[in-house]
This record gives sequence, C-alpha cells and structure tokens, in this order.
Amino acid sequence: MYAFNPNAFSYSSLKTYESCPRKFAEVNVYRNFQDVFTSPKGDYGDRMHKAAEAYVKAAGELEAEFKFIKPILDTLRNISGEKRTEHKMGVKHDGTPTRWNDPERWFQGIADLTIVGDSPVARVVDYKAGDSKYADTDQLELMSLLIFAHYPHVKLVKGVLLFVLSEQVRKRTVDITEKDRLWQKYRERHAKVIASHAADNWPMKESGLCKKHCCVLSCAHNGR
Repeated sequence: MYAFNPNAFSYSSLKTYESCPRKFAEVNVYRNFQDVFTSPKGDYGDRMHKAAEAYVKAAGELEAEFKFIKPILDTLRNISGEKRTEHKMGVKHDGTPTRWNDPERWFQGIADLTIVGDSPVARVVDYKAGDSKYADTDQLELMSLLIFAHYPHVKLVKGVLLFVLSEQVRKRTVDITEKDRLWQKYRERHAKVIASHAADNWPMKESGLCKKHCCVLSCAHNGR
C-alpha cells in the first residue's frame, strides 16, 4: 500500500510543491487526483526522449520527425566516456549513494544522458521539447550532485538543458567545491515540504495554469 514519505523528494516533486502545496498534497500525499499531462508537446517530448535514447545507445535510424536532432546526438555520441541513458541515481540524507527506490533514500533523479569516463569531468544532458524561456537549471545542479555521489573521481560536471525545437541550450557547470553549499540549499527547500506534512498545512497557490491545466478539480482556483 502506498504511503507518502515526506523525507524523500525528487526534482519534479519539489517543483510541484513550490508551485502549489495544495496540488502537491492532493496528488502526492492523499492521492485524490492523478496529474496526467495531456499536452501535445508532452506526448511529442516523450517520443523524442525515446528516439534520442535509442539513437545514443545504438546509432540506429531516427524517425523522419526527429532527424533534425541527429547532428546534436552525433556530437554527444562522439564525446569519450560511458554513456548511460535514463540513468537512475539516488542518495541518502548524508549524501552517500544508494540504489533506486531505497527506503532510506533522500533524493533521487533520472538523467536523460550521463557521460562519465576516467576523466574528472563528466557531462549530463536533459532534452527539452518546451520553451527555453522557462529553463530551470536546478535540475542540472541536482543531477550533478548525484554524479559526484556515485562517481567520486568526478570533480566537475558540465550540464546542458537541450531545447531541441528552438535549438537553444542552457548550461550549468557544477564544481565539486559547490557540493556542500548546493546540498544545503536543497535541504532548506525540502524542509518546507517536511514542515507542511508535519502541520498538515498545504496552502493553495494560484497561477495562470490553474483554470485549464490543474488536475485538482476540488480547488477553488480550478476552472474545470
């Protein structure tokens, strides 16, 4: 039986909480609603991710609609190092690495592509089908921290959000010297989720997405 664990978080769950604690609780804590993303771009993004993953793994034939990203994927394939797609990593609260869905996990995430070799420099890439003006490099920071935990020889992670439709990139390079400061930043952000859970206090937060896109139909701000 599902039981919400307030002591564990992911990038997406943290972002959901910060955008609206009420939605977070209804979807993740109480399971009263299911957040089903039905945007055409969402479906396209899923298919693009799978196509990119398959090509990076085996350099097979890309479908016609995705051939435009072949030069980018070829560049990634030519970077030296082990390439792992949909790379699942997790850490305990003390920052030590742990297996996926470990009951003692604190944070876990999935990187679209990691490239790690013998070099102290690693790379992490996340493919995006949306608009680059909403770029959030927090995801790259967190994936970099996971890489540091799982690959102790890595001292620098070069991260890229790759917006394939607009051919835009957003970069975030993380040095090992930033590790403690960044973990503390996310501990403080996650502590707010823990506090909400302890007090059973999940306030609504209205935004421009409420009326048409929020799945929480019981909320006063929902227009559906």
